[in-house]
Amino acid sequence: QVQLVESGGGLVQAGGSLRLSCAASGFTFSRYAMSWYRQAPGKERELVARITRAGGRTNYADSVKGRFTISRDNAKNAVYLQMNSLKPEDTGVYSCNAKGDWVGVRENDYWGQGTQVTVSA
Repeated sequence: QVQLVESGGGLVQAGGSLRLSCAASGFTFSRYAMSWYRQAPGKERELVARITRAGGRTNYADSVKGRFTISRDNAKNAVYLQMNSLKPEDTGVYSCNAKGDWVGVRENDYWGQGTQVTVSA
């Protein structure tokens, strides 16, 4: 079955770094665009970063540009989010998303359970 399992969250002081990982299984990873979303308490979920199927293009929320980097390893069926210079406002549950980007899978949209990131001031 389809699984997206995030890891790497935790508690970090402002200015610190974390690296999130998302391990995918149960689908053809290289046919999916991958994204990281986050949801802070009392707020709507927002897109943090997205990477295309082959990793050739990325885009970021304005609030994280220059601090976060999304990458993927199609051989390992994994996507990563390197987060540097963390701020308290980066606190939230970070979730991995896979969106089909190939013939026959474009309607597929998978989510992981999320990992908590807490940044203390």
